[in-house]
Amino acid sequence: MTPGGNRGWLLRLVIAFGFAQGAVSMARPAVSYRALALGADERAVGVIAGVYALLPLFAAVPLGRRTDHGRCAPLLPAGVVLIAGGCALSGVAGSLGTMALWSGVMGLGHLCFVIGAQSLVARQSAPHEQDRNFGHFTIGASLGQLIGPIAAGALIGGPDMAGSSALALLVAGAGAAVAFTSLWRIEHPRAAGPGAERGGRVPVGSILRARGVPAGILISLSVLSATDILTAYLPVVGEHRGISPAVIGLLLSLRAAATIACRLVLTPLLRLLGRTALLTVTCLLAALLCAGVALPVPVWVLALMLAVLGFCLGVGQPLSMTTVVQAAPDDARSTALALRLTGNRLGQVAAPAAAGLIAGVAGVAAPFVMLGALLLLSSGVALRSPSATAGERRRTAIGQDGADRAGDGRPCREAKG
Repeated sequence: MTPGGNRGWLLRLVIAFGFAQGAVSMARPAVSYRALALGADERAVGVIAGVYALLPLFAAVPLGRRTDHGRCAPLLPAGVVLIAGGCALSGVAGSLGTMALWSGVMGLGHLCFVIGAQSLVARQSAPHEQDRNFGHFTIGASLGQLIGPIAAGALIGGPDMAGSSALALLVAGAGAAVAFTSLWRIEHPRAAGPGAERGGRVPVGSILRARGVPAGILISLSVLSATDILTAYLPVVGEHRGISPAVIGLLLSLRAAATIACRLVLTPLLRLLGRTALLTVTCLLAALLCAGVALPVPVWVLALMLAVLGFCLGVGQPLSMTTVVQAAPDDARSTALALRLTGNRLGQVAAPAAAGLIAGVAGVAAPFVMLGALLLLSSGVALRSPSATAGERRRTAIGQDGADRAGDGRPCREAKG
């Protein structure tokens, strides 16, 4: 298979990612509600949310190394098994410590799936298609983030909060298992990483020093931290402001719908503004809107803010993937993506823990001010980043040349990665 050919694999990957992410997005607020029902306070909710990212924090780089030297596809079913198991076992857990453990298993499964899926997109896409294909790939995540909270809100509520949240977690586990149906023959047999042929291993320090990689990692960390704390802490805000779980679910799904809308028009936005300006403006607007969530505004104003916030947050993830992939050495792309995910998980460990401490001292709305400051920093980093690294310009030119020569059946050399 040459990059830029049949994209049926991408559609199946989007479907599988939608089910896997939907299960996680349904389980995260359900875990928060079940923890509250079992007697947790705001700090305990923050700790449990942080444990979700703790196991993946240590596993990301080894999994990336393995993928650089082999196939991507085996990580996908492994991730689905861990997600489904983590969701279901969180639903039957009877203590906060056990819930935290299974939340970590769920996070490890999500990491396995995402590393395999992102590496597959990078490997089976021509360089000039990566912005588009990563944008389409992340639509699967947004679809899951749209459907998951609605399903959680529909199931959670009533006098038996512990029982209804447990039911939501069991349903999330069953939903994750559906992802298996889209994973057949998703990777071409010849799509092994270049490291499998060369046996080389690029040092992590060299990857992190590549121009564009640190900026991509920070932007991705900030955007994911915002999404993660919104998912975990908006239910707590709702409890304090008297907003029902069903409405909170709709608000989270509205944010996800706006993110989908953003990614559908990502290519025209890139043509209009360019990558640097688009990242800078959207991070700046997201910073202001995150801080605005801390204000005691009416529900309809909160809905409008979350819709615009979701649109702005939709830019950072796919463009940071492309930035990291195109800046990294050819035989270390999966490792670079894993380092990006390690940064994400660092944010997912530190941000909820910090949010829990801040919420315990300054109130449940204060973590959103912290997110605003982090996104403001990312906006400054995006503004100072080059619009295209030398490697990106070279790969894009090669990819376009490869597309021009596709008719003679000779793929470009860069397409092997």
